[in-house]
Amino acid sequence: MMRTLLVRGMLAGLAAAALALVVAWLYGEPQVGHAIAFEEAKAAAAHEGHEHEVVSRTVQKTAGLVTALGVYGVALGGLFAIAFAVAYGRVGAFGARATAALVALGGFVAVELVPFLKYPPTPPAVGNPDTIGGRTALYFGMVALGVLAVVAAVIVFRRLLPRFGAWNAAIATTAGFAVVLALVYRLTPTPDAVADGFPATVLWDFRIASLGVQVVLWATLGLVFGALTERSFQRRPSPAATAA
Repeated sequence: MMRTLLVRGMLAGLAAAALALVVAWLYGEPQVGHAIAFEEAKAAAAHEGHEHEVVSRTVQKTAGLVTALGVYGVALGGLFAIAFAVAYGRVGAFGARATAALVALGGFVAVELVPFLKYPPTPPAVGNPDTIGGRTALYFGMVALGVLAVVAAVIVFRRLLPRFGAWNAAIATTAGFAVVLALVYRLTPTPDAVADGFPATVLWDFRIASLGVQVVLWATLGLVFGALTERSFQRRPSPAATAA
């Protein structure tokens, strides 16, 4: 059973990566091109030599992008399948589709949205090199915090549900989640991540495109995995039929 879920998750992740690739290529890659042009113009103005490309820009935005998103989608799909197996039947009386949708929503919030709100991505070539190490550590720390916060929110919601009902429990859990994140955002540092003079419109177009890629990836993963798994469960014979 677990092997089947893992294979299904990886296939769903590959399908999600294919759709995310379209968004990345149409909306993200042009902003990366602007960032590289900005860095090259800055280097030319400072009379600095042009660095030799180990991998050409053409390969980066074609085969490189396809490979990176494909590997990421397959790996994410496998982890998603494990999370689904843990959550199914334990977060409430939900079917396969609803459980997959909830896991996808929780994963997106924990892994993408929580760190994005504090440390949004920066286009390559324009990040401040003096803060790369610190920003990387802070980002992954925020990802870990997001995962812990979402897991804690699920536990709190389940504890409050019998006493206060679904609506009140959801409001209280969401409010507590927001307060915790606000405190963490207030206490954690915000290092300088962008070189001076980089256009703010290009920066935020890149960040919105990055978030859009993740929205498409997680949404497609949850929908495809949920549909395939629910159909598989419906085809399985019931224990009574098997015994007969």
